[in-house]
Amino acid sequence: MSDDHPSSTTTEKHERSWLDKVLHAFSAEPKSRDELMEIIKDAADNHLLDQEALSIIEGALDVSSLQAREIMVPRSHIVAIRLEDSLEEYLPQLIESGHSRFPVIGENIDDIKGILLAKDLLPLALKGKENFNLESVLRPATIVPESKRVNILLREFRENRYHMALVMDEYGGITGLLTIEDILEEIVGEIEDETDEQENATDFIKRVSENDYIIKALTPIESFNDFFKTTFSDDDFDTLGGILMQEFGHLPKRNEVVQMDNLQFRVLYADNRQIHLLRMTVMND
Repeated sequence: MSDDHPSSTTTEKHERSWLDKVLHAFSAEPKSRDELMEIIKDAADNHLLDQEALSIIEGALDVSSLQAREIMVPRSHIVAIRLEDSLEEYLPQLIESGHSRFPVIGENIDDIKGILLAKDLLPLALKGKENFNLESVLRPATIVPESKRVNILLREFRENRYHMALVMDEYGGITGLLTIEDILEEIVGEIEDETDEQENATDFIKRVSENDYIIKALTPIESFNDFFKTTFSDDDFDTLGGILMQEFGHLPKRNEVVQMDNLQFRVLYADNRQIHLLRMTVMND
């Protein structure tokens, strides 16, 4: 009786082929990110990783090439407290925002005095107005340059146990802020809680310079048209990402560029399923 089993042999060859790739990855460093991702995707295809794990790995790799300016909350969206204001003046704003940390400023947003943790405010307020001293509970503010690599900032968040950093441009002005949650969302996807409300156009679109914007691919086409006074059709697609996928003709990778009318779109972040984040430049005629 023969011991040959053709189907088993085919499976074994396939497993050895994939194993050879893994051994190669550990015997010599992958020569490119694409080579590394090929090995990781092969692992997912062989059910050694699920799709969620694959997406997280891709997000972690993409974060390593991002800078703070690309994912920061812009200056215009910062909820800040003026040191000179009374509790009654800023408490409604704190409650409405639902945030847990707030920059405290002096004359303007560039004059950072420190960071207030909402949990530190309650015992201070209970002491009574006559003993109320906001400055006494402020935490030191961390300020980073716009060019700060996001993966390095994440490591510093963890090592130094802080959760917020203000972003500064080359002239010393505050241009935005970043939290540890912002970075984690780039890796694992949107993190929503019970305080999150329905997003509007300004939640999807962040202006970073006169002609440049950071835009989420999930921006509804109607909202995009309203914001930029464009006339993109929403007959076939609901989101900007859908239109751009059609324009590319394939699932684009990071830094691929496409132009529609006078708008140039560069992919900042995409996984193996969809586009997530874009940088849009309004081209001069």
